[in-house]
Amino acid sequence: QVQLVESGGGLVQAGGSLSLSCAASGSIFSLNVMGWYRQTPGKQRELVATMANGGSTNYADSVKGRFTISRDNAKNTVYLQMNSLKPEDTAVYYCNAVATTNWPHRLLEVWGQGTLVTVSS
Repeated sequence: QVQLVESGGGLVQAGGSLSLSCAASGSIFSLNVMGWYRQTPGKQRELVATMANGGSTNYADSVKGRFTISRDNAKNTVYLQMNSLKPEDTAVYYCNAVATTNWPHRLLEVWGQGTLVTVSS
């Protein structure tokens, strides 16, 4: 019904920047919340940043001031601009959306496939 496709992962040096994007497609009436989570092996998946349809944002304390989430609602796309990257930011980053489908409306939570971000020291 709804799919998320991520792009932008890769290798970057500490202190550098990287930008991720995630495009939603399918039977979309609205994307109530879009955001980013990250996970390392053996660890719980954790919130990085989210943005609601109305524009409110939520950031993990560890990335506040360094990462910026934004949305292009016309393109059903969410972005994550990551600056001043640290080795601790190395993880698989997953796009997430809470979506309302076209009629008959259903509320869905959808995950992207994940993209690896590696920050070298």
